[in-house]
Amino acid sequence: MIDSDGFRPNVGIILANSQGQVLWARRIGQTSWQFPQGGINQGETPEQAMYREVEEEIGLTAKDFEIIAVTRGWLRYRLPKRMIRYNSLPVCIGQKQKWYLLKILSSDDTVDINSTNMPEFDGWRWVSYWYPLGQVIAFKREVYRKAMKELSPKLSRLVTDSG
Repeated sequence: MIDSDGFRPNVGIILANSQGQVLWARRIGQTSWQFPQGGINQGETPEQAMYREVEEEIGLTAKDFEIIAVTRGWLRYRLPKRMIRYNSLPVCIGQKQKWYLLKILSSDDTVDINSTNMPEFDGWRWVSYWYPLGQVIAFKREVYRKAMKELSPKLSRLVTDSG
């Protein structure tokens, strides 16, 4: 599902623990790391897509986490020209994302990056909140900055409330 501007609707997921650290996952067979994310299917709301993607990518179900905050609008990033598939129609030039800040309620061992037949990640770890901004692939950096900046005040309260 690609919109009229060429952007694929998508959700981004920032899963935090009670220390304010966030889950950072390594793409399978690669050296790059990122937050879990995934496309919104036809007829699916962003929230429904978020629940599905969390279960598919990190093996958590609704009982394992709570929604703390969601970005107000869509945040967009463009794909580098070399990654655009011009021979598939409609042409997708990037992603438009709603970002979710989630708090894990279960123990770390409930995270399961191998919960599906086609895992997207082969490693994960907890990192400080702002660490991903300097590590994510360059073309996603600005959308990460916008999402993290908007959601960070909610994280501050989350850590304060649990400590």
